[in-house]
Amino acid sequence: HQLSGGQRQRVMIAMALANRPDLLIADEPTTALDVTIQAQILDLLKRLQAEYGMAILMITHDLGIVRHFADDVCVMQAGEIVESGRTGDIFSHPAHPYTKKLLDAEPKGTPPASDDNAPVVMSADDLKVWFPVKRGFFRRTVGYIKAVDGISVKVRAGQTLGVVGESGSGKTTLGLALLRLIQSEGPICYMGNNISNFDAKAMRPLRKELQVVFQDPYGSLSPRLSVRQIVEEGLLVQETGLSYEARRERVAAALTEVGVDPKTMDRYPHEFSGGQRQRIAIARALVLEPKFIVLDEPTSALDMSVQAQIVELLLRLQKSHDLSYLFISHDLRVVRALANEVMVMRHGKIVEHGPSGDIFDNPQNDYTRALLAAALNLQPPEEGIVDQ
Repeated sequence: HQLSGGQRQRVMIAMALANRPDLLIADEPTTALDVTIQAQILDLLKRLQAEYGMAILMITHDLGIVRHFADDVCVMQAGEIVESGRTGDIFSHPAHPYTKKLLDAEPKGTPPASDDNAPVVMSADDLKVWFPVKRGFFRRTVGYIKAVDGISVKVRAGQTLGVVGESGSGKTTLGLALLRLIQSEGPICYMGNNISNFDAKAMRPLRKELQVVFQDPYGSLSPRLSVRQIVEEGLLVQETGLSYEARRERVAAALTEVGVDPKTMDRYPHEFSGGQRQRIAIARALVLEPKFIVLDEPTSALDMSVQAQIVELLLRLQKSHDLSYLFISHDLRVVRALANEVMVMRHGKIVEHGPSGDIFDNPQNDYTRALLAAALNLQPPEEGIVDQ
């Protein structure tokens, strides 16, 4: 528990290599890791493979990893290999419809350019979230973890601000602070009103307009509640005058809009796939008709084809409801497909911020360049640029 995700994965690799195997089976070895750590682990596996002359069977749903790492590819569907061959041939000339579907499913495209004339929905100025470090018998404060350290941010109506960075950079803490779910310092303005000093009672009417979708579609939905109960929970708190039938209609409408059959609303979360669960989580946020949604890594636990569907859904919902998104992610391909503006965070501070096109096409900061190289080209960062 004292090791980071990347360090733990290195320990697992060391355990697997202790007996000098001829074959190493790597089952999704980088799925839960940040892009820079992913690139480091893949680079490590390549070096160890060359040193020991071993074969590697790489199991993954990340096509970028396959493209840069594998010599040969087998594509599986429903327990059968539907296509196999050299990596270059599979990616250049896929023959099977399922392979073509997988390749087409990589998040592509760019959203419209940001509109500086659109009204600001959510903003913060010099926002700080410092967690005290207490030590000794009397638990005296000896320092602070500066999770968010003097960040200014604006999210405009109908637009998406993408927030990227490694684990521990403060992305999620920033989102929680803007939603007033954790204590912070500095003014936070929603629709022009300073809400930074609102207590729980004053915030309650605003909760329906400020929503969040979490990373894990398995952990964020209660297994004890049916889909109907999960989606209508906010209505029971925020719109107490609605009848049972009216609530059921609102739930059905929200589920329909996110692509879930409303006839399944009395089923439980374990009866749905990961992608369907994330759609249910989006419906839970959408049913209250919010204006601002924090999307905290909503696609990172999903397969590539499902990721593309969720991105497409989020873009469609944003257009039809004029929603504002704070999109938190370490997957820069998804950010490029969704965000109008991008903010790069490191150690609680902004290292680069600007229109999405400028950040991806002409990054100015070494850290941003390292993130882009790791995410889009799977190049391990140079020593010292990114935390090891």
